[in-house]
Amino acid sequence: MDADPRIDHTKPHSARVWNYLLGGEDNYAVDREAGDNLLRMFPDFAQVARLQREFLKRAVTYLVTEAGIRQFLDIGAGLPTADNTHEVAQRIAPESRVVYVDNDPLVLVHARALLAGSPEGMTDYVDADVRDPGTIIAGAAKTLDFAEPIGLMMLSIAGQVPDPGLAADLVRRYVAALPPGSHLALSDGVNVNPRLVEAVSVYNERAAFPYTLRSPEQLAGYFEGLELVEPGVVSTPLWRPPPGSQQQPLINAVCGVGRKR
Repeated sequence: MDADPRIDHTKPHSARVWNYLLGGEDNYAVDREAGDNLLRMFPDFAQVARLQREFLKRAVTYLVTEAGIRQFLDIGAGLPTADNTHEVAQRIAPESRVVYVDNDPLVLVHARALLAGSPEGMTDYVDADVRDPGTIIAGAAKTLDFAEPIGLMMLSIAGQVPDPGLAADLVRRYVAALPPGSHLALSDGVNVNPRLVEAVSVYNERAAFPYTLRSPEQLAGYFEGLELVEPGVVSTPLWRPPPGSQQQPLINAVCGVGRKR
């Protein structure tokens, strides 16, 4: 599946574990073991992964159809599954441009799958760490026009930065680089469910990159200075659910979309 010496087969990696939980095949035995352990300790973990993916689809759909966004910067893209950002956006507006960012070498191996966009639009990939906004913004500017509104997707990536001050500062720096009319779509896991906290703590003992759960209030703070789109920062399944759906307000992850004035 790979030939990159940077790929560590001995420790679970969040992108590969997430891929496994979503039913993908781009993972190793160590990732499947970690995923199964998470499910034993917190059986709803796979549901959390699916709900995050559903939020991505709803958020991108909103940004294209109601906010008129035609450019996306997806930081922490992860491994391709169904309904990636460019697929959702270009299905509605084929001219949409999307730049994916990740520093997982296995994601880079599969970048060609991510880059298969529509003929009218454009997709690109930046191999960089979320902690390096200068490199990411410069790389994205080769494809995106930073004079026009951009949809910034940061799904389950702020939790990859252990320092809470640094995580908040990085979000602010990315938003600051965007023009007025741009939107931030962000979601992450929260620390209000003791069973989820315990499961993630056990996972972090072996993980290549530990994941940090934060409070809903901390995640809401990432939207400071932005105009929140209704219904605000809420439990992931409650952000603009499809008509007729009866989602339970399980507070395992929260999400929101905010507009830069």
